[in-house]
Amino acid sequence: MVTGVQEPGTRLEEELRRLAGSVPDPELPVLTLEDLGVVRGVHLTGPDRVEVELTPTYTGCPAVETMTADIERVLHDHGMAEVHVVRVLTPAWSTDDITAEGRRKLAEFGIAPPRPHAADGPVPLTLSVRCPHCGSTETELLSRFSSTACKALRRCVACREPFDHFKEL
Repeated sequence: MVTGVQEPGTRLEEELRRLAGSVPDPELPVLTLEDLGVVRGVHLTGPDRVEVELTPTYTGCPAVETMTADIERVLHDHGMAEVHVVRVLTPAWSTDDITAEGRRKLAEFGIAPPRPHAADGPVPLTLSVRCPHCGSTETELLSRFSSTACKALRRCVACREPFDHFKEL
């Protein structure tokens, strides 16, 4: 249980952020909200009151309501009487916000992680997507959309296995 008034930036805020970030993504439960990079901030606003800043992966993301309810539940369960989740749309979420651990989990789960953008470095010359099963870059697009709007369906030419690719945004 967490209680009492504390200064912003305290261990309590850090613990509450860790708890909010530990919530599984409703569409990709292999990832947490921390892995996905959608929890942008956690701020104590009074005794047993907290505000959580959440950036959806895209404006119309259908999972935002579930994420909000799950964050509220986990923080209520840990002693917060009032939990307010606010949507923060600026800066917009990008697949670059997915952590290295999140990318590792996606690949381990059989989903090709998005390629990182090269903001300060050279632009990659290849647009290939690596197969999460065998590692081949010889893959083909089967459908621009898969089980969720943020994923495409691909197939590996080498091992012939189909797989999801988390699209770059």
